[in-house]
Amino acid sequence: MTQRAPSPAPLAPSEPGSTAPGDAPSFETAIKRLTEIVQVLERGEIPLEESLRLFEEGVKLSRVSQQKLDSAEKRVEQLLAVDEQGRPRTTPFATDSGDEA
Repeated sequence: MTQRAPSPAPLAPSEPGSTAPGDAPSFETAIKRLTEIVQVLERGEIPLEESLRLFEEGVKLSRVSQQKLDSAEKRVEQLLAVDEQGRPRTTPFATDSGDEA
């Protein structure tokens, strides 16, 4: 009799509204959860409805992560910007991601 490797613990469902702007997970948390979702979906051992739910959660996490990356890129660009004389340009920037679409 062949033994299957034990399957990992089921993924905890995401909390409703967890990707709302005020409640968005950290970038690291979102990427970790997204990785878990991808692994579960790639195994293909869950019912269609659960797969769709996880896919939807993954899309939301992907969007949140991309927004955080875009915001970080803008901050880096501001920090590295120079004026016409080659001096560092100082421009205040918001520390929160309030400029979301």
